[in-house]
Amino acid sequence: MRASTADVELAFDHLRHNNGVQPRYRTRQVVNWINLSTPLGLLVCLIGRAQLEQGEHGLLLARRYRFPLPPAPAFTLGNVILIRLDDEKLDRRPRLLVHEARHATQYAWCIGPVMLLLYALAAAWSWLLTGDPASRNVFERRAGLNDGGYKERPLRRVFQTSTNRRDD
Repeated sequence: MRASTADVELAFDHLRHNNGVQPRYRTRQVVNWINLSTPLGLLVCLIGRAQLEQGEHGLLLARRYRFPLPPAPAFTLGNVILIRLDDEKLDRRPRLLVHEARHATQYAWCIGPVMLLLYALAAAWSWLLTGDPASRNVFERRAGLNDGGYKERPLRRVFQTSTNRRDD
C-alpha cells in the first residue's frame, strides 16, 4: 500500500490527539508542524510512495520509502522518519530509530526546513575534513554516529597535526 489521503488524515489525527505522548515529545511534535518540517516530510512520504504509520514519541514512520534520494536507509524530515529498510533489516539496527528521533528534535531546534541548509553545510564541512559527510557533521555526531550506523573517519592527513597523525 502506498501513501494516500488516509495517511495524511492519520498524520493530522496523530497531531490532534495526544495519545499519551510525553510533554517534551508533544512539544517537538507541535513545533515541527508549525515550522513546516513535518508537512514537508509528509509530502516526501507521498512522493516516495511510503506507507505511513504511527511511531513512538509522536513520530510518524514512513515505511517502504522508494524515492532514490537521499541514499540513506532512513532519514528524517520533521517528525516523519522515512525508512527504506524492511522490518527484518530494521530489527537488526535497533538504535537507528533512536538516532532518527534525535534528528526530529534537531528540526524543532533549527527552525524546521532551515535545518536542511544547516545539515548540508555540516555535511560539506565533514566531507572537507574527513572525506565522509557524517564523521565531523555536528548533527550526526549529536544524533549518535554509532546509532546511525556511521563509522568515525579520521581527519584527512592535511588537517592532522604531527601529534595526532597515525604512524605510517
